Amino acid sequence: MFKAIVINKDDRGYRAELSSVDEANLPEGDVRVKVAYSTLNYKDGLAITGKGPIVRSFPMVPGIDFAGEVLESAHPDFKVGDQVLLNGWGVGEGHWGGLSQQARVKAEWLIPLPKGFTPKQALAIGTAGYTAMLCVMALQKHGTKPSDGEVLVTGAAGGVGSFAITLLSKLGFTVVASTGRAAEAEYLKKLGASEIIDRGSMSEPGKPLAKERWAAVVDSVGSHTLANACAQTKSNGAVAACGLAQGMDFPATVAPFILRGITLYGINSVTVAREKRIAAYEQLSQLVDLKTLDEISHEITLEESLKYANDLMAGNVRGRLIVDVNK
Repeated sequence: MFKAIVINKDDRGYRAELSSVDEANLPEGDVRVKVAYSTLNYKDGLAITGKGPIVRSFPMVPGIDFAGEVLESAHPDFKVGDQVLLNGWGVGEGHWGGLSQQARVKAEWLIPLPKGFTPKQALAIGTAGYTAMLCVMALQKHGTKPSDGEVLVTGAAGGVGSFAITLLSKLGFTVVASTGRAAEAEYLKKLGASEIIDRGSMSEPGKPLAKERWAAVVDSVGSHTLANACAQTKSNGAVAACGLAQGMDFPATVAPFILRGITLYGINSVTVAREKRIAAYEQLSQLVDLKTLDEISHEITLEESLKYANDLMAGNVRGRLIVDVNK
């Protein structure tokens, strides 16, 4: 038996609870893992609170990422004792995830724990940091250079935003952070933001084309914020979109694309090929100051993840929430 957060939907309604689970009830997979750390991401918040249609079957264990040690393997790529990491692949949505002391998953969803990181450090980065790195890689592939001008990061005080600021700043970019939390200005500047703007200037309906300002954008918000970011991006600039905190809609026009030639990159962190995942973590190992992880992350227990899920949905969480599933 082991502990896990379990979500059910039945005659008693929709609920998430800390429960004892029999190992025999783990879903199918060829690798069983003793989980050390998971995290609480936006998707997990939606799943636990029921505020979004994230969970596709019940019962479900949330947690879209985890790190831990292989307990049992029927796959030649992994052996007992190996340290492994998982981000995405629908765990916590359609397959039991990481907010649990054990997990059983497909081997192809795992990568070896990246060199230079402990399990806790890898999860301090987690899906949010890994997604931010994929956004930065898209801008790098586009050819964006620090000399091109300012880069906007929306949802700046969240997990993806915090890491995007850190990574872009380390690469020499001038970063402008958009946030609705004025109290986080000092935190964002410490991460590397040169200027803080209120999200209200981005989140209301705007013009199809606005004054050009951004050489590039990392957006985790969507809706009007993404539309305005595109409208303000310089000619031939790039926007990397990876989230929908404001909404899934995109109330924009084609004007920025056909009149300024900007490029909108959709960042899918869920089903990325193993080689690209490993490349992302290689860059993260070079760019992330391990001391910065303490600034960005806060450790909580498995049971506390139930409370913090509501705080996350209310926009009251800064940076990353690491879950020690064994506490």
